[in-house]
Amino acid sequence: MTDAQQSQAYLVGGGIASLAAAAFLIRDGGFPGEHIHILEELPVAGGSMDGSGESAGYVTRGGRMLEEEAYTCLWNLLETIPTLTDETVSVRQEIRAFNAKWPTDAKARLIGTGATILDASDYGLDTRDRLELTRLLVLPEAVIGARRIEDFFSPHFFDTNFWAMWRTTFAFQNWHSAIELKRYLLRFMQEFPRMHTLSGVRRTRLNQYDSIIRPLRAWLEGHGVRFEYGVRVTDVDFTTDGQGTRRVRRLHVERAGQPDTYDLADTDYALITIGSMTADAAHGSDTAAPELIRDKRDGGWRLWETIAAKADDFGRPTAFTGNVDEAKWESFTLTMRSPQLLHRIEELSGNLPGTGALMTFKDSNWLMSIVVPHAPHFEDQPEDVYTLWGYGLFVDREGDFIGKPMAQATGREILTELLGHLGLSDIEEQVAATTTVIPVMMPYITSQFAPRTVHDRPLVIPRGAANFAFLGQFAEIPEDVVFTVEYSVRGAMHAVYGLLGLDDHEIPGIYHALADPKTAFEVLKAALS
Repeated sequence: MTDAQQSQAYLVGGGIASLAAAAFLIRDGGFPGEHIHILEELPVAGGSMDGSGESAGYVTRGGRMLEEEAYTCLWNLLETIPTLTDETVSVRQEIRAFNAKWPTDAKARLIGTGATILDASDYGLDTRDRLELTRLLVLPEAVIGARRIEDFFSPHFFDTNFWAMWRTTFAFQNWHSAIELKRYLLRFMQEFPRMHTLSGVRRTRLNQYDSIIRPLRAWLEGHGVRFEYGVRVTDVDFTTDGQGTRRVRRLHVERAGQPDTYDLADTDYALITIGSMTADAAHGSDTAAPELIRDKRDGGWRLWETIAAKADDFGRPTAFTGNVDEAKWESFTLTMRSPQLLHRIEELSGNLPGTGALMTFKDSNWLMSIVVPHAPHFEDQPEDVYTLWGYGLFVDREGDFIGKPMAQATGREILTELLGHLGLSDIEEQVAATTTVIPVMMPYITSQFAPRTVHDRPLVIPRGAANFAFLGQFAEIPEDVVFTVEYSVRGAMHAVYGLLGLDDHEIPGIYHALADPKTAFEVLKAALS
């Protein structure tokens, strides 16, 4: 076990993985906070867990589902982070109390043509669908390999209510990795009986940047952690000795456009976030569609590409960045200065804001889904301002009401499409007069679901690594599922405990729903209904 008092830790990237790693270094590793350096290219920490109020309106790029049983590492972290409003209450306690007060019970999970509420409790699976699901679940990952979801199922499966709900809850495309779908089915099997109501979803009091990132950052800053913004890490120097022990010796960075380096001693550590699902995200406006950026202007992917060329077990980033058109989709945030639209959605859905979770327009050409959060959703949100978040999976298809692809639509045109699906075109002018829509195009948002082989993602701690680890959604954690906050936090825990030799600290186990007979029975009953 290393003497943390003599060590420095350099954390590349300021997303939740790095923030969690910094917290574990302090809480469990005994690191002085001032010995921890978080190197972030952007002017703000939080990575993909963002939430901001622009001059035109509020924006969140994504909406993340938190879950009670599966998120063991995240809850472990947040149990020891106090809220910003009351230092005697942990973030975990606040989340638990908020969900007890505003439980999720979606009454309009699926909406059909003509704003008809569909019976989402009828999953629509037939015998062949169930057999195909079972086959995927029992096949080893080595046998599944780089095959796609569509390679394992017949056309009927993709038309079921089950697939419409599952894919939009987790953002799966038919061409995504069958391995990742298998992992999701096993990891979230407990959601199977309740996916039509999403009653297993746990939400934060505010957006996840305000409710999780800001308290975590404040706790780290209170312990002296050094946040260095505007720092792009461009390269990493590794050495290997005669016994195969590998170390990071130097980080190459750009600060304000000028080159610089950090030299690491034997006792120092580098925890490196590789890749980014929100890299090169671009915002549009009411009058402009967002740009689709394809040339990797963000530094996250370029750093991994540079590192990957140095060793055959450092992953293959091109497996995830090679097809932007299969990874991209677009989200949008409505800022409403009138409650008119929310009142109409409440009448249609039967849900108060914050209790309905995801509403999917099943027959939408864009496969559009929306969420109406509990207000306020942002720290500084006035009482007479409301928000709504949504996204579309099929951004290259023409809309049902505007006759153009979502990728080419302005915020105002997205509003027209949404109101059409809600059957509310009659109030479009009134709603538009008090609403701002900011769309966001994300070229790599589901890149972690790309079909892959076992060599495409590096291990969190590669073989022989003495002082470095890889963090984030593109490092491999067996059995766990990417595109979750839990994955980033679990990886951070593996990195810190493994590098520091914290054998007396147990990493919470991965939850297996089918190990519980009661849960397994409920899953079977739902699958056969």
